[in-house]
Amino acid sequence: MQIFRRLFGGNDKMYNLTTFFDVSFYGVIGDGMTDNTDAIAEIVRKIDEKGGGTLYFPPGEYVTGTIKLKSNMTLYLEGGAVILGSENTKKFPMITKEMLPGYTREGHSAIIQAVHAKNVTITGRGTINGRGQYWWEHHKNDHRPRTIQTILCENVHISGITITNSPMWTIHPICCSNVTIEGITIKNPSDSPNTDGINPESCSNVHISNCHIDVGDDCIAIKSGTEEDLLQKEYPCKNITITNCTMLNGHGGIVIGSEMSGGVRNVVISNCVFDGTDRGIRIKTRRKRGGIVEDILINNILMTDVIVPFAMNGYYQCGAQEGDMSLFSLEKLPVSDDTPIIRNISITNIRAKNVLASAGYLYGIPERPIEGLLFENIHIEMKETKNELRDKPIMAFHVKKTKGEGFYCAHIKDSIFSNILIKTIKGPVFIIENSENINISNLTGESKDKDFQLIKTSNVINVITDHMNTSENMVTK
Repeated sequence: MQIFRRLFGGNDKMYNLTTFFDVSFYGVIGDGMTDNTDAIAEIVRKIDEKGGGTLYFPPGEYVTGTIKLKSNMTLYLEGGAVILGSENTKKFPMITKEMLPGYTREGHSAIIQAVHAKNVTITGRGTINGRGQYWWEHHKNDHRPRTIQTILCENVHISGITITNSPMWTIHPICCSNVTIEGITIKNPSDSPNTDGINPESCSNVHISNCHIDVGDDCIAIKSGTEEDLLQKEYPCKNITITNCTMLNGHGGIVIGSEMSGGVRNVVISNCVFDGTDRGIRIKTRRKRGGIVEDILINNILMTDVIVPFAMNGYYQCGAQEGDMSLFSLEKLPVSDDTPIIRNISITNIRAKNVLASAGYLYGIPERPIEGLLFENIHIEMKETKNELRDKPIMAFHVKKTKGEGFYCAHIKDSIFSNILIKTIKGPVFIIENSENINISNLTGESKDKDFQLIKTSNVINVITDHMNTSENMVTK
């Protein structure tokens, strides 16, 4: 009774005590060795029969395979409670195409899973340890289980908990509505494969706040399926807010794509810190993927030790079908329904220091340039290194490695860059190619490169510049 009152504010008359299940009273053993998969499944069945309730884990270490939550259920992890993912692959049943019409991404069920459920809550101060090392060593494909996966659910709330060592993507809602993720911590090794932090895919009305994410791949990735994902591509990912989060390591701070066939729109990102996330804000797609990325607002971000703060890539190379080099042609190809669109993106009040490769790399495709960009109040300082450390700013076959360079823009249009300060190590502050209707104002550039110049253009229509500034000891061409 004391536990119940502490969890729910002391007014136990408002709740039905018969729907509160302390797992230790029902044969679940928290010794770190006993497999509890079947015992937990039986408790979930009892809660479901009552129409919902709380699955409560007191302090202890609980080994389990997939826990399948149902509607109106709360999984509560007390401080000191640890769920340990089983190292028996049979404890994570496969999700097959036959189980979910249109779902083509077969793989093992998550450690915690909900399908076609409403009002699902995962909360507390405990920990889920996916014990991913076993999966990383023995199962290198993408069939590895997620830690938390909700599919076609409504009203999902995840808060307070810590997740470590996820076998693959950590939190992965698919085709869900009204998803809130707040105050959680995710810690996966920086070299662990595909251990993204939070990946809302084809979801609507998603709120992510006050989270700390330190992972081996993208920290947060907003997705909407590939051209082959028949279920996801029917649902755009829309109405997403991300605020007050810290991101460490990984391949991107906040990423859109490359799965974007259903489209991504109405996204607001604010008040975040990225530290060592390779790329900062990253949008990636390629031909035949289709989908529209539009109406994105990004504001108040501090970045440190990133390869490139802003990466927009229409030639994303990873996962492409072998031999289909038309995806990467530099020629202007015919526009079709599966030509991706990126437009109307506002990025303001950003400070990035110790940047390694490039201040920004914005690379559209010739037949559908990136359009409607606004970069305003941007301060970027490149890191001067004595060694030959270089990186590709975007993952595209024909893009070369760079070091300490400014903005590179190709195939963009109708875009504004205002109040920009960039300190480069080499090359121009801006290189703009094959673009049109570009407005640059209040640009300040600094560099130790003897061939320094503010703006270098090639095959550009209508560039308007105003108030160009350089350091006193620099030369402008």
